[in-house]
Amino acid sequence: MKHILIIAALAVSTLAMQTPQTATKTLYDFKANSIDGKPFDFSTLKGKKVLIVNTASECGLTPQYKQLQELYDTYGKDGKFMIVGFPANNFMKQEPGTNEEIQTFCQKNYGVTFQMMEKIDVKGENMHPIYHWLTEKAQNGVENAPVQWNFQKFMIDENGKYVGHVGPQESPMCKEILEWVKK
Repeated sequence: MKHILIIAALAVSTLAMQTPQTATKTLYDFKANSIDGKPFDFSTLKGKKVLIVNTASECGLTPQYKQLQELYDTYGKDGKFMIVGFPANNFMKQEPGTNEEIQTFCQKNYGVTFQMMEKIDVKGENMHPIYHWLTEKAQNGVENAPVQWNFQKFMIDENGKYVGHVGPQESPMCKEILEWVKK
């Protein structure tokens, strides 16, 4: 009987060690480079709600930059809300520019002042680790949310935990995002 209890305890212990712990990751576990090539540690966003968006300059949804900037101007002033844009060329090559060209485009055409990151892959075999976390339930602990197109929006709470996503066609000023930001 004693041997059975020891074996059972070892089995439970082994299973606990094999249970994926990645769902406990938060946004603060990630780093990336800003659009100007400087290292950016997401732990600097502690205490802020964060909206992460994959962007593109030559997409029918590109005018969402304007709405994103309006959202940031309205709710980001108090320092409790941040938008982070990740340019990506994964959908019909609608973001062909260099980081410098993308930055110039965003500032010139939409007055973007929210945080823009360097161009990355948001799907496929070169997907950036932060997008694995954003899109895989095994990592974010909430849902699978593969990126469907440019301008998919991901909501992260002030503790760095994944909340959910809003599809590309939805405006950054949609009811779901506004209610979440105002909470």
